[in-house]
Amino acid sequence: MSSESLERIARNKNVARAAARQLSMEQLQKLAEVVEEVIAQKKDEDRQRLEDEAQKARKLAEIREQITEAGLSLDDLVAEQPKRKRGRPPKNKQ
Repeated sequence: MSSESLERIARNKNVARAAARQLSMEQLQKLAEVVEEVIAQKKDEDRQRLEDEAQKARKLAEIREQITEAGLSLDDLVAEQPKRKRGRPPKNKQ
């Protein structure tokens, strides 16, 4: 089953019912179990991602506070970027 057909089933209840008619009750039960597991896994991944983002934001705030307390700015920490030459180099005539 392609992801496109899964998306169609997810978007339209009638399409889902039509697809379910082709399965036995045992197959529907197994499908429901698999979908529940996938949903639980997705929730865990989303929760973990949110926790990671929150921790990253806390660390960033701590670092910014330490920079401010030290009397520095971000410009003091970042070295000036070398200027890049634009265009192509001249061709060597031989």
